[in-house]
Amino acid sequence: MNRLDGKVAIITGGTSGMGEASAKRFAKAGATVVIAGRNNERGEKIAADIVGNNGNAVYFHADVSNETEVMDLIVFVNERYKKIDILFNNAGIFPVTPSLEEMEMSDWDTIMDINASGVVRMTKHAIPFLQITKGVILNNASVAGMQSFASGKTYAYSASKAAVIQFTRMIAKVYGADVRANCICPGVIDTPIFVNRDFSRFHDIIPMHRVGTAEEVAKVANFLVSDDAGYINGAVIPVDGGQSL
Repeated sequence: MNRLDGKVAIITGGTSGMGEASAKRFAKAGATVVIAGRNNERGEKIAADIVGNNGNAVYFHADVSNETEVMDLIVFVNERYKKIDILFNNAGIFPVTPSLEEMEMSDWDTIMDINASGVVRMTKHAIPFLQITKGVILNNASVAGMQSFASGKTYAYSASKAAVIQFTRMIAKVYGADVRANCICPGVIDTPIFVNRDFSRFHDIIPMHRVGTAEEVAKVANFLVSDDAGYINGAVIPVDGGQSL
């Protein structure tokens, strides 16, 4: 039996990288996957690829920084599938910002609005339906947001991911009787978010001497949203090859 048979899963930021890999992994495990994102062409293609491989998936345009679009997404899923079992808050951005003195506050606001507030918006509107199904939330943060790890000059990005970690803990504590909430913290993962494709520059700071793959993150995500992880709640799990040690 597949781990996610009969489950309905929403994945934000599902049009590339870890979101795309997770969408394909969840569908392979038996879930009906709703891919939410802003790139319509890629989203439709990924959904078609999943359906072409005997999976169930649909793409829905939604920007997590737009509350109206978030609400439309939740209404769509509930009306079409009558339930929501899994919410994977994966959408995020990682823009390169200059020094603190040169950073525009508008850049800070944009990063926080998508990476942190986007998770809050999605959770706020999905949680009533997740309570009905005894569902699960998985949030994608980063080692950059962990207390034990500092990531260069990524002031806004690190702060946004720290917010996601603490928000996850709060949801797990307050809603744990009905909804499990956990958080993954990827390290350096080979995804299109990196313009410089020479990953060898990271090898010396990662004990495993390589960067991770989107598929490796998707495998961890698949486990955490499944019933196999039924007693894991409020966990913050690095997926980083030991980089944050």
